[in-house]
Amino acid sequence: MAPALLESIYNVGIPSPTTLHSYKTAQWSEHADSKQRPDYEPGRTVVDSHEFYEHDDLRPSFPNIHWRPLTEVPYHDKGIRGDPRFRNLLDSATDVFDYNPKIGTEIRGVNLSKLTDAQKNDLARLISVRGVVFFRNQTDLDIDAHRELGAYFGKLHKHATTAVPTKPGLEDVHVVFTDGSSKDQRAVFSPTFLWHSDVTYEIQPPSYTALKLLSGPPRGGGGDTLWASQYAAYDLLSAPMQKYLESLSAFHSAQMQANGSRALGRPVRRDPVVTKHPLIRTHPVTGWKSLFFNPGFVTAIVGIPKAESDVIIAYLNELISTTQEIHVRFQWQKNDVAFWDNRICNHSASYGFEPHRRHAVRVACHAERPVFDPAGKSQEEELNARYGLPAVDKNGARQSNYND
Repeated sequence: MAPALLESIYNVGIPSPTTLHSYKTAQWSEHADSKQRPDYEPGRTVVDSHEFYEHDDLRPSFPNIHWRPLTEVPYHDKGIRGDPRFRNLLDSATDVFDYNPKIGTEIRGVNLSKLTDAQKNDLARLISVRGVVFFRNQTDLDIDAHRELGAYFGKLHKHATTAVPTKPGLEDVHVVFTDGSSKDQRAVFSPTFLWHSDVTYEIQPPSYTALKLLSGPPRGGGGDTLWASQYAAYDLLSAPMQKYLESLSAFHSAQMQANGSRALGRPVRRDPVVTKHPLIRTHPVTGWKSLFFNPGFVTAIVGIPKAESDVIIAYLNELISTTQEIHVRFQWQKNDVAFWDNRICNHSASYGFEPHRRHAVRVACHAERPVFDPAGKSQEEELNARYGLPAVDKNGARQSNYND
């Protein structure tokens, strides 16, 4: 084809390849300029003014009332009635996934305020297996529905020292509230000490526990909660250590919590107690053994020298707080709910979300007295056998799969 013909074609308005490329580049650049860029500053999130706050009636209060000591109440675990495949609960779910093999599951598409009894039983069973289950955006779960759901599983616990809502008649609701005017307590507690199971000093510490976030930091603003599996903590122990700890009990004390409230001029609504519980307990739904220990309330191991007790406590503290594969971390959003089994989980708040408000409400029901059944099983051994996984190596003889 003759060069003159090509030139004439370009000359009558059809762009050359070079011209076409320049035109497209210019158009893309113009489109990019008109596109809204994210407003991003590293480590900074916008603080809500809360000028009109819908949950003023659930702000914290410390009523000056006094309750009698707790006595034992009947408890029948609803998880025993649950479907082992959780089919009732998952019938309305749009998605379900585990956070890691040991602990933590998220379910989407389920409305906690509209569960049938069969679905509640399945939920209890799933929490017994997975430790903690997360539900997003539960806007329908108001405080009345929240309490009703918690009470289905057992008698609701009333906390002796922590905040309750300003609205009367909600003394079985625990309030979490921190905002920009709150004191920074990071220097008061060591990170290890913050790990705890709720009120394990009670004669029947809670089982199913539901926490709903009413207001919190925006995405990236901090305020996450972490949980640690006590099934998995037990399974980390060597067989001789498991056998030794199975023979021991520990003292759980409310005294420090009561002293702290009095020091702040707040009432203690029930006299503090010290209760002895087995260091290893067996779960009535799964039959699995778990460690029953937490850094926050265990003060001593019973019947052994103090030096030995202190070493065991320090070792278990480290095991719970530093073993990442037994942890799950949840990044909250408004109206999210975490539902966990306090018998088999430790949990810890995290600091660093100031000056954001973080407001949540929690209910928890009393469970059975902790008991150890020597016929109980290991979660890890049972699941490994079920799924055809190799036995866990605890003596370092087999090569690790740690690759990071």
